[in-house]
Amino acid sequence: MDLLNIVKDAGVIGAGGAGFPTHAKLTSKAEYILLNGAECEPLLRVDQQLMEMFPDQIIKGMEAAGKYIEARKAIIGIKGKHKKVIVLMRERIAALGLSNYMEVMELRDIYPAGDEQVLVHELTQRIVPEVSIPLKVGCVVINSETALNIWNALEGKPVTETYITVAGDVPQRLTLKVPVGTAIRDVIAQCGVKNLDDYAVIDGGPMMGSVMESLDGYVTKKSKGYVLLKKDHFLIRKKTVSLERARVIGKTACEQCRMCTDLCPRYLLGHNMQPHKVMRALSYNLEDVKEQQIAQLCCECNACELYSCPVNLHPRSVNSLYKQKLAEQGIKYQPVQMDFQARSSREYRLIPSKRLIIKIGLTTFDKPAPLTQVEFRPKTIRIPLRQHIGAAAIPTVAVGEKVKAGQLIGKIPDGSLGATVHASLNGTVKEIKDNSILIKVGS
Repeated sequence: MDLLNIVKDAGVIGAGGAGFPTHAKLTSKAEYILLNGAECEPLLRVDQQLMEMFPDQIIKGMEAAGKYIEARKAIIGIKGKHKKVIVLMRERIAALGLSNYMEVMELRDIYPAGDEQVLVHELTQRIVPEVSIPLKVGCVVINSETALNIWNALEGKPVTETYITVAGDVPQRLTLKVPVGTAIRDVIAQCGVKNLDDYAVIDGGPMMGSVMESLDGYVTKKSKGYVLLKKDHFLIRKKTVSLERARVIGKTACEQCRMCTDLCPRYLLGHNMQPHKVMRALSYNLEDVKEQQIAQLCCECNACELYSCPVNLHPRSVNSLYKQKLAEQGIKYQPVQMDFQARSSREYRLIPSKRLIIKIGLTTFDKPAPLTQVEFRPKTIRIPLRQHIGAAAIPTVAVGEKVKAGQLIGKIPDGSLGATVHASLNGTVKEIKDNSILIKVGS
């Protein structure tokens, strides 16, 4: 079985986050395959529900990937608070005869347990080197929906749908299966908010997601959540501060207390990420950025900005500003070591999820978002040709052509990293522009 090409042809990517093409992860051998079931972003509820509804498919998808890369062990990481899911997954692993190969390990309820480098350490005690990937320490990481999509690919089903949680200050919190290319407004409409004028919408989780400037976009394969909050909510006000404003505030108010560094997940793993030093550099010439290469070690988990800083400054934004400047000048961080040890203080500085939720003002909204069956009937869908890391797909259809759900409409450019794209519903191609394909839905 050529799993790599099956996964490649099905357009499987990391379901959430950056959308790294999964077939590229299968090109190397690894000692461990790890399933990221942490889903540590507050309010999002996709992964734990998928494991409860499709345990066998997720287990078999993970097994297929693990065997393909010749991993000697498969480990599923789930937060210990999800006791029902943990019991179910262990029962199904045993029933499928995989107990000698696969196990479930309970994760602590900390943020960001879902960061793949934190996950690797929590499950294997290994530490991924700076500016490197889990493969460097013998690990390949996928998440629950990706494992499900691998199984679907084996069944001949390409990726045409994704699972999304709609949550926040809304009447109905729910998780939905959504055809790729559906208008975001149609998804948000399911939460029961009639008038969006007073709301802002975060695309993704409350910590790492960004406030959407417009709601006129479309769902992609890596869409995972939309969080609706009133425009005067702390989180919205914090996330809408401009980079220039963040720089000015940081330059005048940072007291160099080090809390942003002392609680930084990557610093606690032994990396040289020290946000307080980047903040200190604001007092000097912004154009002289060569000495601030450590900013490139930031994983943008936002713990420093939304939890650690006692005076509500913007260290993550300042890191982003320096990363931008470094990229403009073509400067890349050069590691000076490859072996790392977690700092001795790490065990005492982990961020409890509940405390984080209180800090960012989401306790009232931290409730279930049950998986709900909704049949979307859009008049049109717009499917992006770049929903992933790498090059945009090349259209394989023409304007006026009829397409069927699951049909290939975009292929990977020769010699490039990318992912294939498929129609999610039957229809007729009406437009191909701006790296997207507009399809009028209907037979």
